[in-house]
Amino acid sequence: RVAIAPSGTMGKATEEDVKRREDLVARFKAINLDEKTALNAVRNNKFSRNLSSIIDEAGVREGCDRKYGNLLYTTASKFPPNALVHRPVLLRSIMNDELKSISQLDGCFEYLKGVGEEPLDSESFRRSGGIGVTVLEEDIDAALQKVIDGEGERLITERYTCVNPLLPKLKAIGNMRWADQKLLKAKFDAKILEILGPKTEADMAKGAQKKKEKKSKQKAAAAAEAEKLKTSAADEPPADPYAFLPKPSENNVVHTTVNFSDGHIMRIANTKEELEKHLAETGGKVMTRFPPEPNGYLHIGHAKAMFVDFGMAKRYDGLCCLRFDDTNPAAEKTEYIDHIKEIVAWMGWEPYRITYSSDYFDELHALAVKLIESGHAYVDHQTGDEIAEYRALKKDSPWRDRPIAESLKLFEDMRLGLVDEGKATLRMKMDMRNDNFNMYDLIAYRIKFSRHPHAGDKWCIYPSYDFTHCIVDSLEKISHSLCTLEFEPRRASYYWLLEVLGLYKPLVWEYSRLNVTNSVMSKRKLNALVTDGHVNGWDDPRLLTLAGLRRRGATPESINNFCKDVGITRNANDIPVHKLEHHIRGHLDEVAERRMGVLRPLKVTITNHPEGEVEVVKAKVFPGRSDSTYDAPLTRVIYVEHSDFREKDSKNYFGLAPGKTVMLRYGFAIKCLGFRKEGDDVVELTCERVEVAKPPKGVIHWVAAGHGAHAPVEAEVRLYGNLFKSENVAEVEDWLADIDPESLEVVHGALLTPEFRKAKVGDKFQMERVGYFCLDRDSTDAKFVLNRTCSLKESV
Repeated sequence: RVAIAPSGTMGKATEEDVKRREDLVARFKAINLDEKTALNAVRNNKFSRNLSSIIDEAGVREGCDRKYGNLLYTTASKFPPNALVHRPVLLRSIMNDELKSISQLDGCFEYLKGVGEEPLDSESFRRSGGIGVTVLEEDIDAALQKVIDGEGERLITERYTCVNPLLPKLKAIGNMRWADQKLLKAKFDAKILEILGPKTEADMAKGAQKKKEKKSKQKAAAAAEAEKLKTSAADEPPADPYAFLPKPSENNVVHTTVNFSDGHIMRIANTKEELEKHLAETGGKVMTRFPPEPNGYLHIGHAKAMFVDFGMAKRYDGLCCLRFDDTNPAAEKTEYIDHIKEIVAWMGWEPYRITYSSDYFDELHALAVKLIESGHAYVDHQTGDEIAEYRALKKDSPWRDRPIAESLKLFEDMRLGLVDEGKATLRMKMDMRNDNFNMYDLIAYRIKFSRHPHAGDKWCIYPSYDFTHCIVDSLEKISHSLCTLEFEPRRASYYWLLEVLGLYKPLVWEYSRLNVTNSVMSKRKLNALVTDGHVNGWDDPRLLTLAGLRRRGATPESINNFCKDVGITRNANDIPVHKLEHHIRGHLDEVAERRMGVLRPLKVTITNHPEGEVEVVKAKVFPGRSDSTYDAPLTRVIYVEHSDFREKDSKNYFGLAPGKTVMLRYGFAIKCLGFRKEGDDVVELTCERVEVAKPPKGVIHWVAAGHGAHAPVEAEVRLYGNLFKSENVAEVEDWLADIDPESLEVVHGALLTPEFRKAKVGDKFQMERVGYFCLDRDSTDAKFVLNRTCSLKESV
């Protein structure tokens, strides 16, 4: 046996999976596909299901001739999904030998794509595929002669170098696209040979020369294009990451196919009337939504979702709303709602309106009643454990077939608060034996005697996410419902519900969620870190919550640039955290003003600098980019970074050492005369100011001692690292034990230049030669607190 791993799957295949795939390979080989093609077909689950269905519909379960098999394979690959209702017509035409070639199929596909689910015009269908058209040999001869007559002079002159373009011209004449293509090509080749005779050495040389010239032209064109891109890249708009998605006007394709356990198939698409109504109501605009649940603080994964949802609307001049999916009052808080509004604005996004799923509770209740009345929902009394057990067994609830009137009465009792919490739910009547567990009679409503943070005390029954999300998407006239890949299995239930309720169906597309190394994104884990005191709140700078990133000093521009760089794909992977830091560092380099500060001060006395004299030097705000400066006092006593002194000099070391000279940044040169130690620690250097003909290579930063306005600012500096030691925290069994106890180092007694006194909370700076920092909200007039955002250089 050969285990065939399907695309998009992980883990080892079970014996049952292997057997099923072997059966499919055998089935595909029975229609005379070669083994390689059959194996490739099985690796794609969606395609293999499609081809298997086509084999059944065509009535060739026991196999067929290769000429039919190839056409069925092409049909599985190319048939327009918005016209699946007409597929049986096409399959009959294949099996009745009316459609015999790929070109005929392509003609039919083009026609059917335009028709969609509308009634089929038999004559137009037959004409589009050349059905009934007979192309005789004399017809081919006549068309071929027409081409030769038009190109004869050129053919004689240029000989074989002009032959290749002639064949497409022949195929474009009259009904030649429906001719036997092998016969047509054979006649074409014979006619050319008759006119020109066999290729001569001169023909061969011309061909080689033409290829060489073509290659040279292509190389020159490529070089010109590269130069064009090089000179105009800054002005070019970014590539459209949404280009592959259908436009709102094209939203009549089949969104999904639901295969039911009883054998019937539901192919779900908008009707022509539904699409026209939607386009009239929206003006054909792209309509998206960013739908967070207000049960926690947003993290960087939500930043990607915002970039996708708001970004698509912005690109196409559409609209994006901020919608709170607030269907679980027990987990939601006004605090989270306020935070989400504020952080969306901070990220630079402006929703065209703010809505709540709870705004639609009346409409949702009415649609739930409609669902019961149509026989698609029932009131159930199973407990949560019983529901899970029955789902595992693919077994119907004992109350699944209760009378409609009884379910209506009980649902009303639930609404009135006459049924205890946990004693009843409303479940959708879907398919308990479906291959997709999201079709196992999902819960639509449950009882919760909890006050809702937005809706108040009006309701004691609340709709589930599975019931609410798709309906509100439709009610808000969303054109593109974009979400992460873990929601892909819900696509069937999403569209099933909209179909049975007769509502407009948005286009759903899933992309990979954002995972960043050395961090967690799960709200459950984030909540545990915060509530159990492992971190200092939701905005702890070690967390990848957006509040944490902001407090650390990241800018919204850098986060959005990171999301853009990561891209919008379905490929799941872990993004290295240094890639995020790269974008943060890049933007801070542009906007963060430069200052000087020393984290671990080492006292330096400049012996030949007059006592009490203050020399004010002009330090650059943006060295090399701007003439703006700030004042930095320089006195007899200064402080340098402890790491900028060594007791013994060495090669390629450019700091201070006994007898060595360095430049003070923006100041003058000093030479180290000696040092004083207390125990093993160097506590003071003695230096002198010196004149130098050529500035030394070593340049160090410093902060001067002083009084009053010239006094340095004393600060606490918090140096943040990765919260977790492991890159992939999800694979760690005891994830809390993986927290790095050294992820936060607090440095006391750092000294900053007096200019720092003007800083406000949130201001960002580059401390020259040290890193990027921002002023933390814990700062007071008496104590400054700086958070290190990232280092100056990338370290992987």
